[in-house]
Amino acid sequence: MNPTHDDPVSGTIFDWDYLLWEVRLTFLAAGFLIYLGVFLLSHWLSSWMSTTYHALYAKEKVFWNMAVTRGVFGLQSCVAGLWALLIDPVFHADKVYSQQKWSWFNCLIAAGFFLLENVAVHMSNIIFRTFDVFLVVHHLLAFGGLAGLVINVKSGHYLPLMGMLLEMSTPSTCISWMLLKAGCANTFFWKANQWVMIHLFHCRMILTYHMWWVCIFNWNSVLENLGLLHFIVLFSGLFAVTLILNPYWTYKKTHQLLSPTDWNFENKAVENGRLNGETHQKKRI
Repeated sequence: MNPTHDDPVSGTIFDWDYLLWEVRLTFLAAGFLIYLGVFLLSHWLSSWMSTTYHALYAKEKVFWNMAVTRGVFGLQSCVAGLWALLIDPVFHADKVYSQQKWSWFNCLIAAGFFLLENVAVHMSNIIFRTFDVFLVVHHLLAFGGLAGLVINVKSGHYLPLMGMLLEMSTPSTCISWMLLKAGCANTFFWKANQWVMIHLFHCRMILTYHMWWVCIFNWNSVLENLGLLHFIVLFSGLFAVTLILNPYWTYKKTHQLLSPTDWNFENKAVENGRLNGETHQKKRI
């Protein structure tokens, strides 16, 4: 429970007193601002460099920049999650109570990212009068699970890190959608990326089974460690991802490989007579 197990090298980078409220809230805010910066940088670079971006509707531009932001966060999540899953001996020894200073850092930054996600999704829904129930539920539960660490400092970090590793598919999802909007759905690179993405969604399902295995075989310890409210939030998210979100998204991405369509904006495309992913002339990114 005491986050004091890191080696000297990582300790010099992540050496903060995470038991202090001000430290935890500072890193949460830092995560929000860092990924807000990624969002704004994506908008600036895309406006400067991409002809495809200029042709997008306002809501599509928001989605484009959030896709880039999610892709960057997915890279962070892969590194942190794989390190906990495959390398760190502390998490190998104890998957319920273990904490590390590097895991505190990553989990708090991730909480800031999901705070940004929720703000962006709800503002987009209000401004553009849309509502994606799967996206809203997913981001609310993800933020709730990670925000629980801010309140409950004794919570172990292994399960939240595995939750972050579920974002392994987001870099491929980002690439897929951007190339689709650029009219590159018939290229070998888009199809290869789509295959990788579908494979990663299957890996996500296997990872959720691992998380269930950890929870079931340590049920009483997990409940005692998390507390009832955090336990309910985490298991609601795990249940939703395992039985609803992962199967649904895997099906949609597989169908997208066979029939390249931007299903996020398919209604908008029909209204305006546009085909997503297939254009008479390819746009240049």
